[in-house]
Amino acid sequence: MTDVTAAPAAGRPRASLTAPDARLQARRRAETRFRLYGVAAIVVSLAVLAVMLVTILVDGVSGFRQAYVTFPVALSADQLDESGNRDRAEMAKVTTIGYARVLDAAFVAHLRASGIEVASEDEAAGMISREAPAQLRDRVLADPSLVGTTVEVRALAGGRVDGYLKGRVTRETAERDGNVSPAQLDLADQLRAAGILSTGWNGAFLTEPDASDQRPEAAGLGVAIIGSAYMMLLTALMALPIGVAASIYLEEFAPKNRLTDFIEVNIANLAAVPSIVFGILGLAIFINVAGLPQSSPLVGALVLTLMTLPTIIIATRAALRAVPPSIRDAALGLGASRMQAVFHHVLPLAMPGVLTGTILGLATALGETAPLLLIGMVAFVDNYPSAPPEGFLDPATALPVQVYSWASRADPAFVERSAAAIIVLLLFLLVMNIVAILLRRRFERRW
Repeated sequence: MTDVTAAPAAGRPRASLTAPDARLQARRRAETRFRLYGVAAIVVSLAVLAVMLVTILVDGVSGFRQAYVTFPVALSADQLDESGNRDRAEMAKVTTIGYARVLDAAFVAHLRASGIEVASEDEAAGMISREAPAQLRDRVLADPSLVGTTVEVRALAGGRVDGYLKGRVTRETAERDGNVSPAQLDLADQLRAAGILSTGWNGAFLTEPDASDQRPEAAGLGVAIIGSAYMMLLTALMALPIGVAASIYLEEFAPKNRLTDFIEVNIANLAAVPSIVFGILGLAIFINVAGLPQSSPLVGALVLTLMTLPTIIIATRAALRAVPPSIRDAALGLGASRMQAVFHHVLPLAMPGVLTGTILGLATALGETAPLLLIGMVAFVDNYPSAPPEGFLDPATALPVQVYSWASRADPAFVERSAAAIIVLLLFLLVMNIVAILLRRRFERRW
């Protein structure tokens, strides 16, 4: 007689094979609740991510558009080239102050010719960015033949005027702001109606260097993008071969003893060390001891390499460990050496995991700010680094550091710039992850 057919004990009802008992119903309810908890966690995570992305997009998309003032400017030779030789060295003696006078006079004259009443010439001139005279000077020095002619200038509008067109500045805030007046906002409405003031694509945001606190409308990411590209290139060239070689040795060739156990434990511990500790290490060794220049992509890459290596080693070892032992045994059984079995069979099969771990490590390094601040990359850099290899030692900055620098400035226009820089950084990460997916599919094999 089996337990199923046995008679029930006295006082206990017979259990049905078709009707669930109380304990089974409780387990099913617990399973349902757990599923609901999982769905709720996913929904909350996606909601938080959506709020973050929407906030960044709302604040940052306007950073890719800029207000411009378009008007004709007569480049008088009496003011810009008194000698009349069109010699760049002599013309370079005219500073941006001289070009500012030319711009201001031409702007006021164009407004009056367009029938726009100008109550104060200073207020009208304040509509133009302080960066516009420098841009006009660079244009004239690049082509001295422009002197003596009338050219159309598309000058940057001031930061407050740009904020007014984007809804960031209002008349109420202008009454309390010393950098703009309600009269200038009224003038901005007239200029926009006349087609003199307009907004357009701000391509210079991606190519121009940073600007001072007084010229947020001229600030760009050019130096930060180049600096980040240099650092990621050097980090990949150093971290990938070292990390993969260390992983292959530890996983395939190293003897299992106390020394290798000690190394493995320390690698795992290094993966959990705060990034700022690596910045202190880089400051002490690479700058103070080795004498490498501060704020250079090479020092930043060395620090990020130290920080990325544990991640790459752990991911690579996991990918190597995931390859079935039968692959190794079959290669060795056919007469391959241990080296041939690893590099001809095991490593190609583990390559998707290796590349994924490498890209994830580099993506994490791309967003690091604290170690780069300690090696001086927070400094204001307005000159582009040279082409490699000299550019690896030139001063530069990085995208996360630029975001930090702009977010800490007082002018509200830099908040818009920092959000736009975050969008560019996210696009960098998106591209890196797409590359990781493509490489994974390219090297993925079945066994």
